[in-house]
Amino acid sequence: MTTYRAVFGIREFRALFVARLFTMTAVVLSSLALGTVMFRETGSPFLTAVSLFGGPLVQLVTARYLLATSDLLRPRTAMVLMAVVATTTATLQTLPGLSWWARFLILAGGYVAMAATSGTVLALLSDIVPKETFVLARATMNITVGGMQIIGNGVGAVLLVVFSPSWLFGIAALVSVAAGVTARVGLVDRPPRAAGKVVERSRRVNRELLTSPVLRPLYLMMWVPNGLVVGCEALFIPYAGNHAGYLLAAGAVGMLAGDVVIGRFVPEALRDRLVLPLRGLLAVPFLVFPLSPPVPVAAVLVGLSAFGYAASLPLQERLVRHTGDEVRGQAFGLSSTGLMTGQALGAVLAGGLAQLLGAPRAAGWAMAVMALLSLLVTALLRGGLRRSAHPEHQVR
Repeated sequence: MTTYRAVFGIREFRALFVARLFTMTAVVLSSLALGTVMFRETGSPFLTAVSLFGGPLVQLVTARYLLATSDLLRPRTAMVLMAVVATTTATLQTLPGLSWWARFLILAGGYVAMAATSGTVLALLSDIVPKETFVLARATMNITVGGMQIIGNGVGAVLLVVFSPSWLFGIAALVSVAAGVTARVGLVDRPPRAAGKVVERSRRVNRELLTSPVLRPLYLMMWVPNGLVVGCEALFIPYAGNHAGYLLAAGAVGMLAGDVVIGRFVPEALRDRLVLPLRGLLAVPFLVFPLSPPVPVAAVLVGLSAFGYAASLPLQERLVRHTGDEVRGQAFGLSSTGLMTGQALGAVLAGGLAQLLGAPRAAGWAMAVMALLSLLVTALLRGGLRRSAHPEHQVR
């Protein structure tokens, strides 16, 4: 079985890993700061949830026209561009006296750029590492997500006790600069994966991917159960207040553990059979939250749930298997856009539900409803998912 030593022996993978590490640090700190500011200034669970997860709705609208950029732009250039945009948006959020709608406009600007380049990192990863190493490499990249959520949310929660959220935005801007420099220095300047007109190609390939009877259930399984559970996470601040950072960190621990165990120690055949059990694990712990468990118990439940995010590894492995090289950037971009959009819609739905309930335990009950919906969607997609279990079909 491929080892971490072998993966990190690839020079470009090390550079991509470090750049992603910086990027995720900036994302975590910016998100925690923005959610905190929004709840302090508005007291609205709905606006707080939208500020944390609503940006991808912008990405959904623009991805139809810009998503092919992931294949048409040089990968290193795309990564540097993403870093520049992240630095700019984090810096703008530090301006004093911003209204909540101005903060949303700044947030939207960043997601327009993400819509154009969202498939770049994973497509580049599939170029850098051998195909048989992709799942371990992808799981290792996920460690940057889980690890930085643990550190970023934990440290961010401590910093917010002493400093204003503007400090977190400032740190995020500096770290984004580091991400861009790392990508520029450490990655080879590869040519674009394809040629053509951005809008025309974006619409054509999106249509081919989404109408494929093999890929459509695969995409839906990636997006919908996951997004509904992220709606539960969008209510951590209304549920736990200033202790929400610890719940977010606990979720990152569970996600990190899932990536390590499933990505490194579980063989491919078993990994593929664990998709449905892992999707079930993702939702079940939130059924306890109407009982208002204290923060330590809630943190354990959140960690168990987040282990289920590892279902994305075998699902993405199938996506590589069923797509050609020339559309892989857009295929992963569509995967990322749909995933983030599902999370945004889940956050909006959960926030609206909690606001509608309006009771002291509204957040806990809203989490349970979202978890039940996630389990229902997983059960409904079970039949269609079988079509992607065989490698014969491939979209090019």
